[in-house]
Parts: sequence; structure tokens; C-alpha cells
Amino acid sequence: MATVLAKLTIETPEEMHELGLRLAAVFQAGDLILLTGPLGAGKTTLTRGIGEALGAIGNVSSPTFVLARTHSCGEGRPALVHVDAYRLSSAAELDDLDIDFPNSITIVEWGKGLTDGITDDWLEIEIERDHTGESEVRELVLTGYGERWAGVSI
Repeated sequence: MATVLAKLTIETPEEMHELGLRLAAVFQAGDLILLTGPLGAGKTTLTRGIGEALGAIGNVSSPTFVLARTHSCGEGRPALVHVDAYRLSSAAELDDLDIDFPNSITIVEWGKGLTDGITDDWLEIEIERDHTGESEVRELVLTGYGERWAGVSI
């Protein structure tokens, strides 16, 4: 079951960061968030905002070369796991990263199509940008999959 939770227009990188700050309030342990969009769409900027709001320890940056980074978020709070799945080709490869999905908030850049067998519930954030490069405007569609996201207000 897929439900479009929101369609948003983001005009600046600062607004993308602010969206991350707001979204973090909705997230809980076990949540899987997939970020899709072209290079430079703002996936990492959004994740930095989420990390800041969650109190993530350490620099939240693209984990391109290490594939995944786990950030503690303090006593009694779920960790933030930030994954760059660009070089992964299957859900099995994502699962092989040995991520503690049930006890973490996991954000996967380039993760579309990699959730089979991992969870029945995830949030997908699709980001489209102005391909002319004339503006910083991004169009976002937030779609919830599964019971976890039914009725969630963003």
C-alpha cells in the first residue's frame, strides 16, 4: 500500500535542511527512508538536517566510499544510519551491510528497489531538480509504503 504523504517545493538548500529538521520529529526506531534523485539533488543536505535534529554525533556526510555510517544520537535514542547504495545492486547487498534496522533510523540514498525482504514499511522521498541549473528549486514527493506510514502527517 503506497500513500503520497506530501508534495513539496523546496527553493533553497537552507529550506532542504529545514525540511530535514522537521521530518526528524516523525521518525522512530525501525524507520527506513529512501532518498532518490540525481546527483546534487539535496539528498545529503536533507540527511544533515535530519541528523542535526536527532542529535547525531559526528559529521553527517555522504558515505559514498564507506557505503554506510552509523551515528549515535545519544543515550536512549535510536542511531542514525546513513547509507549510500549507489554501488549496490540488490536488497541482499544492502542486507549484507549488517545494519540494525529495527533499532535504527536508516536513510538510504539511491535505495529505490532495494527494500525487498528488508521491510514492508518505508518512506520514499523522490527529489527532482531544475535540470537547466538556473535555479535551486527542488520538487519533492514523499510516499509512505506499508502500515507504518498510513495516516502519518508530514
